Amino acid sequence: MHILFLKKVKLLKEIAVYVHIPFCGRKCYYCDFVSFSGKDDKIEEYIAFLLKEMAWYKPYLKEYNVKTIFIGGGTPSYIDGKYIVRIIEFIRENYNCEWLEEITIEANPGTLNKEKLLLYKEAGVNRISLGVQTLEDRLLKSIGRLHTGRDVIENIHLLKELGFSNINVDLMFGLPKQRVEDCISTMETIVDLGVEHISYYSLILEEGTPIYKWYEEGSIKLPDEDLDRKMYKEGVAFLKSRGYKHYEISNFSKPGFQCKHNLFYWQIKPYIGFGIGAHSNVESNRFSNYSNFKDYFYSLKEGKAPVVEIEYIDKDMEMAEYMIVGLRLIAGVDKIEFKRRFGKDMEAVYGPVIDKYIKEGLLKEEGGKIKFTSKGLDLSNIVYVDLLP
Repeated sequence: MHILFLKKVKLLKEIAVYVHIPFCGRKCYYCDFVSFSGKDDKIEEYIAFLLKEMAWYKPYLKEYNVKTIFIGGGTPSYIDGKYIVRIIEFIRENYNCEWLEEITIEANPGTLNKEKLLLYKEAGVNRISLGVQTLEDRLLKSIGRLHTGRDVIENIHLLKELGFSNINVDLMFGLPKQRVEDCISTMETIVDLGVEHISYYSLILEEGTPIYKWYEEGSIKLPDEDLDRKMYKEGVAFLKSRGYKHYEISNFSKPGFQCKHNLFYWQIKPYIGFGIGAHSNVESNRFSNYSNFKDYFYSLKEGKAPVVEIEYIDKDMEMAEYMIVGLRLIAGVDKIEFKRRFGKDMEAVYGPVIDKYIKEGLLKEEGGKIKFTSKGLDLSNIVYVDLLP
């Protein structure tokens, strides 16, 4: 498939690069991402085709400067570190990387060791994102995680010892039999370990996952909505009290440690995704790759991009997405920036919706920005629906 809209641009633009590594030791019970266990025999072949895909896009993206690289999965730290080095080196050698500021790799506790981390560091990885979820071993077992709380603590100590100074920890609430005290206890330990960034999000039941099936059958129970909201609000209050800035609905950082890569998504800036199931948003087009090895490999063998679907984003939809995703940021959406980007006043497009939800106490205007109130953060989906064209 030829992607004709990826045309030459006159000015250098920033772009974020996402690389998908779909391999893991075991698929977690809640996971619906494109990931596979027991497919280790495909790792070498997959990396070779991944580099083919990156090479395919090279002429189309030569006027872009890579600002961030995010290697996600699956579990990227599950595979041999030499593959991660090869990927990063290929991007540096074939793309404009003069503006490159952040290279993140996702990792699961228990899959890291000193040798692997030194390879990452030498390749330029400067941000590690640990999939922790909780430090309570009974809860980890209930959601299919392979690591223990002790693994987490040991891995963070090792990261600090090796000089990694930008560590994110993913934490999850709303787990079966989880209590508010479990959430806060885990946070206290993680914060005391000195990590720079924490993502704190609720368990989402995804159809087709084991945990969804068990919930439907009634064999597990989840915290009700009130308890779920209490977990979130007490977690937010605790992190703020310990000096973390709440900058996105589910994300908290020490000053200067916001995730630069994710800000590309939240600000609807260009990003390109490589690998099976990866998504991209470039030149007002959103497109996604095949999510199975067979079709992904076959397309690249035929000299085609492994794209299964392309969607053109018209101006009305782009404005709506800019508002919806921008409102996830605690700072809100800047009215001047909206006009600069779209050539229209925000009030001319969304005035009635904004007025309605200001009156209902879900939105507020501060310093020329439209943002959610505390109540609005809990009821955000109601506002999102009214912003869609």
